[in-house]
Amino acid sequence: MSDPRTVSLGLDTFGDVTHDAEGRPLADAATIRNVVDQAVLADEVGLAFFGVGEHHRPEFAISSPEIVLAAAAARTRDIHLGTAVTVLSSDDPVRVYERFATLDAVSNGRAEVILGRGSFIESFPLFGYDLKDYELLFEEKLDLFTRLLEEKPVTWRGRTRAPLESADVFPKTENGLKAWIGVGGTPESVVRAAQHGLGLMLAIIGGPADRFRPLVDLYHRSLASFQRATPPVGVHSPGHIAETDQQAWEEAYPGFESMGNTIGRERGWPPYSRMRFQHDVGPEGAVYAGSPETVARKIADTVRTLGAQRFDLKFSTGTLSHDKLMRSIELYGTKVKPRVEELLAE
Repeated sequence: MSDPRTVSLGLDTFGDVTHDAEGRPLADAATIRNVVDQAVLADEVGLAFFGVGEHHRPEFAISSPEIVLAAAAARTRDIHLGTAVTVLSSDDPVRVYERFATLDAVSNGRAEVILGRGSFIESFPLFGYDLKDYELLFEEKLDLFTRLLEEKPVTWRGRTRAPLESADVFPKTENGLKAWIGVGGTPESVVRAAQHGLGLMLAIIGGPADRFRPLVDLYHRSLASFQRATPPVGVHSPGHIAETDQQAWEEAYPGFESMGNTIGRERGWPPYSRMRFQHDVGPEGAVYAGSPETVARKIADTVRTLGAQRFDLKFSTGTLSHDKLMRSIELYGTKVKPRVEELLAE
């Protein structure tokens, strides 16, 4: 079981384009400014991490997370700032490292990067990459990025970008850059994270948490076989918090329905329904929505089940308004966090 003194609670957002009180979508610019305000509140209520996802589609306003995080860094003091996730496959590892090393400097050592292949594919044609190279792009770029983390001159050759010969990259960080791999549930991705000695961030967006316990066990076995240290295990799951279960569910459902149907039309899923939502917020689902007590108990159960060291709540889904997101953050920090710590200490 995880030591409650080492379990930290964070937040993730994709910068979902929210609606105003009249139900009209906000401008992307307003959504981005709101995300910075959300990070500031997260810091004020004592949360450990604020993550911003990278997307290149109309439902999400943030395509350059590091710039948003740098703005948040200037207005926060303690909270760690990172991505959820950075799509490394369609970016350049050298530039990713340089941007996050710069963020680490302006935030006084609070930068983290969560690397992933991306569950959306818009960035690949946008930046000129062929989807048939999906696996190769991530494998090679991750190999190069982990070498850059050592902050020494790098010699590297591959098929997906120009070679490097004793290349030194700047700026250097003061204490190193913390990096994770975001994993959707494939054993190959888990072994890859262990091979490179990076933290494992499990994106659990469907089903019960105990379904992922074999992957955590595989991760620890793989770390041992590669003779690696033991980086942390984290969980990323969606949710929403309000004063009561019913209020949280009523507030959250329209956003989940909107996003579920938008993505579902692209991927051939059935229409999202109230029945599906009520299952997802229940014990066997991956949505952490409800009162502070309900959400705290579900998080504590997940942390115990997986031996996780961090839980990141993806607090924005669909069109849920900024004021409700702010209230959810406030309750998460002031009510859920201390209650999770109490439950884990019992």
